[in-house]
Amino acid sequence: MINQIAQDNQTEFRGAALLRVIALISLLYFFLLAIAMMGGAFKTFGKGFAELLIASTTNPVIGLMIGLLATSLIQSSSGTTSIVVGLVAAGALDVTNAIPIIMGANMGTTVTNTVVALGSMNRKSEFRRAFAGATVHDFFNLMTIGILFPLEMATGYLQKSATWLSSVFIGSEGIEFHSPVKAIVKPPVKMFKHWLTDGIELNTTISGAIMLVVALILLFGALALLTKLMRRVVVSRAEGAFSRNLKNNSLMGMLLGVIVTVLVQSSSITTSLLVPLIGSGILTLEAVFPVTLGANIGTTVTALLAAMTGNVAAVTVAFVHLLFNISGILLIYPFKPIRRIPIRLARLLALRTSEDKRWAAYYLLGIFFIMPLSFVMISKMF
Repeated sequence: MINQIAQDNQTEFRGAALLRVIALISLLYFFLLAIAMMGGAFKTFGKGFAELLIASTTNPVIGLMIGLLATSLIQSSSGTTSIVVGLVAAGALDVTNAIPIIMGANMGTTVTNTVVALGSMNRKSEFRRAFAGATVHDFFNLMTIGILFPLEMATGYLQKSATWLSSVFIGSEGIEFHSPVKAIVKPPVKMFKHWLTDGIELNTTISGAIMLVVALILLFGALALLTKLMRRVVVSRAEGAFSRNLKNNSLMGMLLGVIVTVLVQSSSITTSLLVPLIGSGILTLEAVFPVTLGANIGTTVTALLAAMTGNVAAVTVAFVHLLFNISGILLIYPFKPIRRIPIRLARLLALRTSEDKRWAAYYLLGIFFIMPLSFVMISKMF
């Protein structure tokens, strides 16, 4: 009798565990689907504008702002980099003018995980952790730009190094890589977009707006449920062990960030996946920081492989992106007092934002849209 009860309890436990795993996978899929749909919505009314902006710049500072704004609009540094590579390959943009745009794109891609962090806004302590986890990537990229932008303007370090590397690797055959994540989330997004534009015949702008609203509802709903479920699925000992292992092995964290980003072909997805883990307390900010740096490197790999088609300028631009991210890591992360700066700034901003939610809007709109757009508009006026 006792054995029978024990077996029944064990079966019930396994059944509950299986249901949780299925629910976790399902929520994760909807989470990724929402991110893909959000990116598709922004591309609907942002890609043409981004291409026009990128093709019309010669000033390095404005180029930096255009890279930031264009990537914020289409929510993909890979997308911006692809536009830049195409323009450079076609001779419409030279490598020198392309470099600041690549730097700005590296910053703009972090807008996605910042939006994801807003899903925890109604839960103060969770929101504070999530917002810090999202913005630590921003502050690191800002520091990297602050160091490497003036260095590049003064010495041409990135362009010279990338030109040499492209001369070594030129002639390699281009490699096409298909992301398994994009393969499962893109078809539903395309079907929904097709239904809006062709099925009920809405114009492009309205279709994009509807996609954005649906994506945000799906994103915040999936995120709220995902965070709660993660707390139940991951037991306390596993949480601590996972966090300690990542925190004490930064190279492993960076490698994980590279691998995941190469597989999903998006640093935004990698860093966005970390946000609920930080918000729920499963991972610490220090443990996640190296993973975001690895994601920075991983996002350059696919474009680099795709650029190996014989065009020297295109390969050079791809190498610039790679060298920019590697140089930032080498200049900042090995030195503890310096690498603590983005972590402290992220925590301070998150604390301020958790006390007054309006700061989230100030930060998100100000850094990613109002500031770069103001620079671009002023440059066009004068």
